Amino acid sequence: MDTIWPQALPKSKGPKYTLVADTIRRAIENNTLKVGAKLPPVRELAYRLKITPGTVARAYSILTEEGLLSAEVGRGTFVAPPRTPLLDDVWSRQLHLRDDKYDANVSLFSPRLPDVGQVALIRSCLARVAQSDPALFMNYPTRDAYQGVRQAVVDWLSDLPLGALNADDVVLTHGGQSGLCVVFQTVLRGPKPVVLVEDLSYAGFRRAGELMRAEVIGVKMDEWGIDPDALDHVLRQTPAQAICVSPEVQNPTGGHTPLERRQEVVEIARRHDLQIIEDDCYRMGEARAPSYRALAPERGWHVSSISKTLTPALRVGFAIAPRDRSSDLRRSAEYGYFGLAQPLAELTRLLLTDPAARRLARDVREKMGEYVRVAVNALGGFDLNWDPEIPFVWLYLPSGWRAAAFSRAAEREGIQIRSADEFALRDGRAPNAVRIAMNGHVSLRKFEEAMLRLRTLLDNPPEQISV
Repeated sequence: MDTIWPQALPKSKGPKYTLVADTIRRAIENNTLKVGAKLPPVRELAYRLKITPGTVARAYSILTEEGLLSAEVGRGTFVAPPRTPLLDDVWSRQLHLRDDKYDANVSLFSPRLPDVGQVALIRSCLARVAQSDPALFMNYPTRDAYQGVRQAVVDWLSDLPLGALNADDVVLTHGGQSGLCVVFQTVLRGPKPVVLVEDLSYAGFRRAGELMRAEVIGVKMDEWGIDPDALDHVLRQTPAQAICVSPEVQNPTGGHTPLERRQEVVEIARRHDLQIIEDDCYRMGEARAPSYRALAPERGWHVSSISKTLTPALRVGFAIAPRDRSSDLRRSAEYGYFGLAQPLAELTRLLLTDPAARRLARDVREKMGEYVRVAVNALGGFDLNWDPEIPFVWLYLPSGWRAAAFSRAAEREGIQIRSADEFALRDGRAPNAVRIAMNGHVSLRKFEEAMLRLRTLLDNPPEQISV
């Protein structure tokens, strides 16, 4: 172990047990620690690294769960021999490598996450669910039945500045869009409520509003999100009840709303008694400012999911109300769909509490960052908004192209992208831009080929601009 840590544990962001586990894991992967090597006792390593024994014990436990270490009573902890991968595990990890050489089509409509081990973990959790108490499969869900999974969500979101939060504040939903609908059902009142959105915004805001018979009005925005003066002006003209925003990752531009701007929005919302609904589904990295729920605990609603961190297939999301509205939000969910199916809720609990889950989410983020870098290398000569922790890029088109025409030309090349028009309200104006999502289901080689085909199109606009 001296070759791994010649001195005390180096400073790093994140929990210390994660750093310990990552360091040992890398040493095993590069064969610095060989199969059968005995690790120091917990207290000895803790003393050497100047950390608590509990921190080392947790790191050892994580690696034991992963099968990298084995603990033998009375003997100690050893590097375990590599497990023979199951055929299903091998199959699942090939998801993003299955390129058909005769098929040049690449869908870049919505982000598609790579499988870095989630499939194997989900299968393992499903097997554990299958062995659960038979009552799990035969009874209506009760409020108490969700206590464990709601607490798992609180722990999963523990690094997010959400303000005071406990398990009773969390409502489980069928993905982020379902979360938006439940919040709208709780917030909106009257025969024709009004909802505000940014001029360019996630189309699901509009669709959820329409389901509630709401009028959806766009508000002018800039590179930092909602324009405060424009918001105040609209609210003086319209009795809006809520505004939908995505301050951490603005969809589709990839912009970010800094703290000062959020505080201005909160001040205006309080003046006009406006509820703030924050969609946080696209954030993959750390939050860069307090959420609206933390800044305005009396009117901040939060919606998130695991669709951009682990998998969109399970359709699991979370809606969180202001503290004095938690019972209202729970009642909307219970009246609407009783709650998640109990087997799905138990699967979610097992998944979020598994020691490997956070590492997998980090690995997904890093892998998607590789795709972003490939896109930037190919398209960086153009006006491109990007961030390695956002699973899409926003491309302003050069002279000679219009967004609709470019999208059609890309589709003829087998590449599906979204025009800015798809994010504008029906009577709104869209910039000359497109959103290009990352697709982790194809190899980096195939993805790069798609990016190069887009660059060729950008370099060769049509002689006549079509609309």
